[in-house]
Amino acid sequence: MTDRFTRQERSQIMSRVRNRNTVPEVRVRSLLHRMGYRFRLHRQGLPGSPDIVFPRHKKVIFVHGCFWHGHPDCKRSKRPTTNTEFWTTKIDRNIARDIAVQNDLAVIGWSYLIVWQCETLDVEQLDARLRLFLAPE
Repeated sequence: MTDRFTRQERSQIMSRVRNRNTVPEVRVRSLLHRMGYRFRLHRQGLPGSPDIVFPRHKKVIFVHGCFWHGHPDCKRSKRPTTNTEFWTTKIDRNIARDIAVQNDLAVIGWSYLIVWQCETLDVEQLDARLRLFLAPE
């Protein structure tokens, strides 16, 4: 199967993919703000530069795109059928980096929550997960 776009068109499409302030990330931030939480964004000093940081609680939230981070058993994470070697390598590298970041955070005593892109669509369930994660211990 060949790509329906030319290399230049595909390059232009891919250049518009954002890694910050994505729609799922903004949904999570908006919900947290309505819940009364205040947080920091994309803190550079922590492993993985988490999307949402609660410094006082030593907790972080990553909002992962299902495709880019290989969400298991999700229809959005289906790998492309063209240029498979490139995409397999890229996504597998992302998954390995995510695991390393999670381990690094645990070593320095921080808790983390991964919110997948597809999970941001069910606001009630997301609300419950966020409240459980951010509840005082």
